[in-house]
Amino acid sequence: MNRVAEFKKVSKEEFLKDFTDTFPDYSDEHVMQIYEELKLPKRATKKSAGYDIYAPIDFELSPGETIKIPTGIRVLMQDDYVFMIYPRSGFGFKYRLQLNNTVGVIDADYSDSDNEGHIFIKITNDSNEGKKFSCKKGIAFAQGIFMQYGITFDDDVTDERNGGFGSTTK
Repeated sequence: MNRVAEFKKVSKEEFLKDFTDTFPDYSDEHVMQIYEELKLPKRATKKSAGYDIYAPIDFELSPGETIKIPTGIRVLMQDDYVFMIYPRSGFGFKYRLQLNNTVGVIDADYSDSDNEGHIFIKITNDSNEGKKFSCKKGIAFAQGIFMQYGITFDDDVTDERNGGFGSTTK
């Protein structure tokens, strides 16, 4: 297997800022406890393509509800790779759990952004069967796969990223 990346936590300061922006009712002490207990993504088996991404907190989603999860993780990877994020397939099948951007695309230069490349996952329970989705802290709710990509022979892009969502179109 080709080893192409490394997962790390964002800094405590970045996590505190991003988490309290998303969940303002949490105390700083509670957020720091969550940070200390974050689990970095792992594969479940030696032949798994996907790296499981774990919930940092308990949450529930009724049909039609959405939540934005600051994962506390970032990924450093080789320049010709991308990290693609999807819901866990079982949750998609059982609850129609969907990422709001359909597929998360984490580019190699995202880790250089002002937000340290902090990966957020925004998901919706799109169940049309009335099923509530419950996720406990530490359960894998999403997965990411590294994919290599190519560019065209006449590609001459020299711009660099500095920002998160939508920053390459600014």
